[in-house]
Amino acid sequence: MKNIRKFTLSGSLCLTLLSCGNVSNDISNGNLGFEINDRMQTRLQWIPANANQLVDFSSSDHLIMDDGTEYDLFVLNKKIKVSISDSIGKGEVYSFTGDTALNNGRLTKILTVIKYRDFPDMLLTKTSYINNTEGPLFVKGIRNNNYEIIGGSDTPGFWSFQGESTSERADWILPVVGQFFQRNYMGMNNSDYGGGIPVTCLWRPDMGIAIGHVSKHPELVSLPVEKKDNSDNATIAMEKIYDNAKELLPGDTISSLLSFVQLYEGDCFRPLRQYAELMQRSGIVMPESEPAAFESMWCSWGYERTATFEEVLGTLPKVRELGIQWATVDDGYQIAEGDWDLDPNRFPGGDQEMIDLVREMKKDGLKVQLWWAPLAADPGTKILEEHPEVLMLSQEGKPYDISWWNSYYMSPVAGKTIEETKRLVHKFLSVYDFDGLKLDGQHLNAVHPDYSVANHPQDPELSVRELPDYFRLIYEESLKIKPHSVIQNCPCGTCMSFYNMPYCNQVVASDPLNSSQIRSKGHIYKALIPKTAYFGDHVELSDNGNDFASSFGIGAVLGTKFTYPKNNPNVKEDYLLTPEKESVWKKWFSLYDEKMLSTGTYLGGLYDIGFFKPEAHVIEKDGKMYYAFYADEWNGEIELRGLEKGREYTVVEYTTDEKRSYTINGDNPVINPVFKANYLIEVY
Repeated sequence: MKNIRKFTLSGSLCLTLLSCGNVSNDISNGNLGFEINDRMQTRLQWIPANANQLVDFSSSDHLIMDDGTEYDLFVLNKKIKVSISDSIGKGEVYSFTGDTALNNGRLTKILTVIKYRDFPDMLLTKTSYINNTEGPLFVKGIRNNNYEIIGGSDTPGFWSFQGESTSERADWILPVVGQFFQRNYMGMNNSDYGGGIPVTCLWRPDMGIAIGHVSKHPELVSLPVEKKDNSDNATIAMEKIYDNAKELLPGDTISSLLSFVQLYEGDCFRPLRQYAELMQRSGIVMPESEPAAFESMWCSWGYERTATFEEVLGTLPKVRELGIQWATVDDGYQIAEGDWDLDPNRFPGGDQEMIDLVREMKKDGLKVQLWWAPLAADPGTKILEEHPEVLMLSQEGKPYDISWWNSYYMSPVAGKTIEETKRLVHKFLSVYDFDGLKLDGQHLNAVHPDYSVANHPQDPELSVRELPDYFRLIYEESLKIKPHSVIQNCPCGTCMSFYNMPYCNQVVASDPLNSSQIRSKGHIYKALIPKTAYFGDHVELSDNGNDFASSFGIGAVLGTKFTYPKNNPNVKEDYLLTPEKESVWKKWFSLYDEKMLSTGTYLGGLYDIGFFKPEAHVIEKDGKMYYAFYADEWNGEIELRGLEKGREYTVVEYTTDEKRSYTINGDNPVINPVFKANYLIEVY
């Protein structure tokens, strides 16, 4: 079982080998200081002399055995330094080797640390273990980047970004207080919830730490965060725990994933931005959105699944009147999930009726989008009866459930799945003439290992790794048919998989539970994919069903699902656009078209989204600064950060009816607003 995982670097290696005596135990990159002691324990430091300690010496790497033993202490005996130049940039690779004695030999550890000059304050790490004994070892897992972060007296002691997805649809940015544990497993956490962003950020008011892996495809690892109730400190790590212990024969090597560690000041925005830039150089390139992806949207989902042609077409004059430029045909047109032909009860005239509906909707310049839940197939549908091989199966031979639609997962790598997907993309965009697709469902974010004998039984995790290629297929096929189509990926309630992001040109708040989630998700997306449109989802999902300011102030695309002039009799919720609501809707959609903040530059890093109060976001556009502050109530000072010293500025409360203005000076850019919910200003 040689080389269970192989470590490679792209590009050329300039072999500048230095002897053990000439290689230091200390590595610095920017302000990050990394130290290793003679027991192969490590310490991280923020190099400025006045910085408070963040991480002290501890065992950051653990080999976990099947009997529960953990090996974490080794005697350092060899050090090598190598210069490198590859697609990521120029730098150095440090290799530290040590041994620990076992009954019949020794276990060897090799810690590899990579420093890239273009990525200050960050190091890449990889840990390998070699069985140099006379018998097999049975490995249950590997834990690396395991650090205990020293807390302080602040309450909360830490804020964090944690990128897991579960059916709780929890916050991505959250405080770490009291007794706390979150596993952050990047595989499936529920039958149809899984995947996410394989990065954990944990920060104090003065500085923070980020860890994650840099694999080019999804990996089934965890990034747990834990805090004991009786301690100010918190721990983070990355873990790979095997379902069945791996047998490590004499001479064999087992390795962790290539990962990173970064120290930083402020919140999670900077480390996430730098992680995305590193991954882009590795080949994961994020798209720039079509201009149409930044246009406002209306969706028929307010009428729910029994929406009629008359209701949809009857709403469109009001949609156009409000200046909204997209209309979406949502769930309900199809026979079933998996059988995407038109429901004959609703479309007795077949495809021609949908063609006619789209043509009518496009009058006066509206663009039209179609809702679709790929990879879902209802039991009893034609595709499952004729092609049962497309089903993904568990080790027990059972299909995996998709709860919302009572559907089953289709394999993203099965030939028939791919063939049917291509056919549907052609039908939706070419035959029906839709301008874009709304890919919807929490199940889109990740898939389970597939144990079906019909699909790669020798490698059940192939479907996990290659799911992003399925979305690449949809995205590229769509752009072939309509080069300016808008492909939205809406993995309901999940933390969107980083690996799916390159294959859409509009991401979504994806069924936010409240306005805070709209804003915090936007903060993360703006860090990772700054040139991709972020849709704040239907405003009806925000606080009080009308909080346009949360999407508007962070540069999100506005959307709504109002009904007009009356509701469908079968709806569970009332989204009727009343005269009182219409004046609010008209104000915000008009402001959106006037300012188009969604196309501005989001300036993450000026304010800490966790510790700074009130919550603050800033966008720069056309030489003006747009500040958005949020709090239940506020009466006090706020510093306007990012302004030039010595310059006079005009501040305009541009979202109020009065549009009050006043002046400030960049030498003392402090304002004293009194507000409830939000305060949005334009500064120039």
